[in-house]
Amino acid sequence: MGIFSRLGTLIKSNLNDLISKAEDPEKMLTQVLLEMQQQLIEAKKSVAIAIADEKKLQKQYTAETDKAKDWERKAMVAVRAGDDGLARQALARKQEHETIATQFQQQWIAQKQAVEKLKDALRLLNNKIEEAKRKKNLLIARKKRAEAQQQIANTMQGLGDTSAFDTFDRMAERIQLMEAEAEAGAELAGELSGDTLESKFLALEQGGANEDDALSDLKAKMGMLEAPKGGESKQLGSGGVKAAASADDSKATPSSTSIDPSLSGLSAEDLKELEDLDLSAELDAADKAAAGKK
Repeated sequence: MGIFSRLGTLIKSNLNDLISKAEDPEKMLTQVLLEMQQQLIEAKKSVAIAIADEKKLQKQYTAETDKAKDWERKAMVAVRAGDDGLARQALARKQEHETIATQFQQQWIAQKQAVEKLKDALRLLNNKIEEAKRKKNLLIARKKRAEAQQQIANTMQGLGDTSAFDTFDRMAERIQLMEAEAEAGAELAGELSGDTLESKFLALEQGGANEDDALSDLKAKMGMLEAPKGGESKQLGSGGVKAAASADDSKATPSSTSIDPSLSGLSAEDLKELEDLDLSAELDAADKAAAGKK
């Protein structure tokens, strides 16, 4: 292969590649449709001309037929007048017009058939153009969908780069640091103003109340606050009775300091036992009896 042929092949390949890259499907389809529309317009003009020729041939055929009939009528008039020579001339003229009419009739029939074929071709071309329009809309929709998918793929590929997410994480850490510094500054300002103790107690009271309320709500939700009412009444009753009895005992039973001095020799355990048995009254009676005997 010579150098010039190789150079020509290289130029053609590069040009074809540039043309392929420059082709926009939407623009190409629009251009093709425009050309098809132009062809349809030209075809309509051709069909219109053919139809006009057909109508002209039909009129010429009709005119020649009418002339032949007219010469036939004139020949009949000559025959009635007894002029056979004139009748023969009239019949000869009739024959000429009939011959011409026959030729026009043949041409008219052929033109009519051609017009019908042109009309069928025109209808077929029009249907193809309408189908091309529908396909164009469908192809353009597919093209746009492909472009959208390609854009999404490019976007997802771009999101594979973690630099943007690293920036977000770094900014989040920086904001956390700023918040910590702000809280530290507020705490330091409170300590310098001397209000930290009061604020701590206030926070403790609020926190404790909130925790107690939360605990009570949780126990109520779990049903642990509903104790048997009979047991509580019994416990309260027994406690009240015991408390009253102890109060009465404390009033009726003399303490160790109020016992008679003669019993001072008893031990603390004996005194406690006497208090429990409530024998102080009997001891007093025994002391009185001993004093009487003396």
